[in-house]
Amino acid sequence: MEEEKKSNFESSSLLSDLRAKYPHQPTFLQAVEEMAQSLEPLFSDPEEGEFYQRAFLAMTEPERTISFRVSWMDDTGTLRFNRGWRVEFSSILGPYKGGLRFHPSVNEGILKFLGFEQIFKNALTGLPMGGGKGGSDFDPKGKSDGEVRRFCESFMTELCRYLGPSRDVPAGDIGVGGREIGFLYGQYKRLTNLHGEGVLTGKSILTSGSHIRPEATGYGLVYIAQLAVEKQLKESLSGQRCAISGSGNVAQFAAEKLLQLGAKIVTVSDSNGVLYFEEGMTVEDLGVIVKAKNIDRARLRSIESKVTGIYIANQSPWSLLQNDNPNNVKYDFCFPSATQNEVTGKHIPLLISGGMKGLFEGANLPTTLVGQSLLRQHPSIIYIPAKAANAGGVGVSGLEMCQNAQRLTWTREEVDGKLKDMMGQIYEQISADDGKSGDTLEAGANRVGFVKVAKAMRELGWIY
Repeated sequence: MEEEKKSNFESSSLLSDLRAKYPHQPTFLQAVEEMAQSLEPLFSDPEEGEFYQRAFLAMTEPERTISFRVSWMDDTGTLRFNRGWRVEFSSILGPYKGGLRFHPSVNEGILKFLGFEQIFKNALTGLPMGGGKGGSDFDPKGKSDGEVRRFCESFMTELCRYLGPSRDVPAGDIGVGGREIGFLYGQYKRLTNLHGEGVLTGKSILTSGSHIRPEATGYGLVYIAQLAVEKQLKESLSGQRCAISGSGNVAQFAAEKLLQLGAKIVTVSDSNGVLYFEEGMTVEDLGVIVKAKNIDRARLRSIESKVTGIYIANQSPWSLLQNDNPNNVKYDFCFPSATQNEVTGKHIPLLISGGMKGLFEGANLPTTLVGQSLLRQHPSIIYIPAKAANAGGVGVSGLEMCQNAQRLTWTREEVDGKLKDMMGQIYEQISADDGKSGDTLEAGANRVGFVKVAKAMRELGWIY
């Protein structure tokens, strides 16, 4: 990665030991450095600076990392092997909480980056949840339902001994949707004879899940974007040209909510290319995309003839603006919701020159360090990082845990109302100018979450 090799974080000695220990985990180091840059004013505080530095260094090391072999049989009867992990990063505020990712790119460093971010995201929700992340290098794509089920059963057989509603509560992530959560929970019930426990979130309503959980990350992303646009720009999302990357869960429900608010969605994408809608996606277009991804498990290129947009291969929504922008693409607001480091320092100037007024991160760390630095040079552009913008998913996971603990189910309207309130509270926290939360939404998101965790560590006697 071009730009991510260097950082302008001046207190290099603070992170030198971490860099020396984990040079093979660049994405994790990137997440730590991005956070550290925002926290420099706290580290320089004459009274509390040294305490904040000690607390931060403690937070960069997981409390525990579990690694295990996952053996499963494919449809030909051949025994296959994958690696599984659970990074239990921080239990300061509550049980470890964070998703499981099944993807060939998964390794310990990727999960450490995700778990580290999760600590501060969970802190912003106001719910008693620590941070963690897990997963496997198993790829569900191209696998039969039977193969996915056998893998999930083997994965849970190894992981279940470390889980519990007051210990560690995983959820879904890339490659782990409703099907996988169902298989995982089914095996947990078989092994433990414990039923109705909030030990996994993202479950179906039939198996003690919560309404709005599938929609929560995408809906929450749009709720906080709507607040920021209304409060900072005195505008609405209606009629605005919105670019979304990805076409999975977050992208689908962000698109659904944006359509409800009257926005013009001009892109969705997958790893092979992008669907571009010059006049805006229709509700019918979204239905075709959802069916292709969730039921047919097909690529976007296969549905070009069924939607009103055009398919452009080997491009992302952000790269469409390169090469003299032949389609004259312009976006008002951007919602990167695919994967980490998808928006680079090359993309940001093009997006800005194309009239971008705000960027809201649906994926985890989708903007590179240099991209973030360029955004900071344009304070008139709204930028809300993932730890605040996509916190709705884990927020409703926390609400699912609450419902499981009380043995009841709230209505769809109740959960949606609580989600909207939660995103409003997060916005108010990160926008408060109290001298420590920062004068930008990005700085506020980083500092508010960190200070909550650091103060809790002091109260517990874990850092002094």
